[in-house]
Amino acid sequence: MSRNVTPYKDSSKGKKEQVTSMFDAISGEYDGLNRVISFGIDVKWRKRVVRILKKKSPKNILDIATGTGDLAINLVETGASKIVGLDISKGMLEVGKTKVLRKQLEGKVEMVVGDSENLQFKDGTFDAVTVAFGVRNFENLEKGLGEIYRVLKPKGTLVVLETSVPTKTPFKQGYKFYSRYVLPVIGKIFSKDRSAYQYLSDSASVFPHGQEFNNILGKIGFIGMENKPQTFGVASIYVASK
Repeated sequence: MSRNVTPYKDSSKGKKEQVTSMFDAISGEYDGLNRVISFGIDVKWRKRVVRILKKKSPKNILDIATGTGDLAINLVETGASKIVGLDISKGMLEVGKTKVLRKQLEGKVEMVVGDSENLQFKDGTFDAVTVAFGVRNFENLEKGLGEIYRVLKPKGTLVVLETSVPTKTPFKQGYKFYSRYVLPVIGKIFSKDRSAYQYLSDSASVFPHGQEFNNILGKIGFIGMENKPQTFGVASIYVASK
């Protein structure tokens, strides 16, 4: 099970409140820093998620922890008639809404405020649910995954894109060096909220990945779990069905 890492170590607030405040604070710089931190590879990872779902021909998709809406917007390419991007951070959603309007996708992509662990949708609403770099921010991982399971239709598909830790030399050592020393420095240079990027590094290092994450999905009730490591294992795409 993942360790409950929080951005600010503020004992008066839970992880959910701290994560919300953190993403509100960095929403304006988030996209640019994402490209820098991942060397732009995160764009390719999202495209792979889209390709996986396009084969499923979903009619409606829920993108949880949508942030500034990059994946939700990309998911238009699946042919889905409706995509709902949900996030707990209003600041991130405002950036996402601007993108949607700029691309004239307001008829297909809707950005809504919501809590991933208490989804406001009826059982069996969506053909597919996606989460990109968001499940490690859940305060209660199993509760959040259980909510995803609930709102998926029978035979619906879950696709999770999340950071993971390489297991093979020298990528394992290189990843540890980058996440421990380089990533926090980038955050200090480019971000007004230095703690945010230390949190992103810390939370990625302790989050369950690979078979451990698949085991949690199975415990929730998902079937047919697949783990697709990306770029030497620094990220993984998980695919599962209800």
